Amino acid sequence: MKKPFDGKILVVDDDPYILMSLDFLFRKKGYDVLVARNGTEALEFLHKEPIALVLLDIMMPDVDGYEIAGIIKSSDLQKDCRIVFISAKTSEADIQKGYDAGASLYICKPFSTRDLMKQIEELVKS
Repeated sequence: MKKPFDGKILVVDDDPYILMSLDFLFRKKGYDVLVARNGTEALEFLHKEPIALVLLDIMMPDVDGYEIAGIIKSSDLQKDCRIVFISAKTSEADIQKGYDAGASLYICKPFSTRDLMKQIEELVKS
């Protein structure tokens, strides 16, 4: 199967069901996927190798998504990484804060996996 694009996707969420379902969906579509159950695990991946796309929860028990986004944006290793926030924080102010933090997309929970995949596929083509 031809890979949809070169690069790894990192899925970061403290909800194991979201992690499992997104890991399964992206692998099924041919993406190279890494999963992190919290911000600390995400940072370990982000310090090791370039990541093309991060799907990032905001509210996590250790390091929040905004802080991780700031680290990504200031990292030479991750200079080409795109950030997609996936969050239950749905106010206009929260969404704007996500885009201000460097997000290419902001997806509100709950979300349709079909719509999410469509938006991700459009993003990686651009």
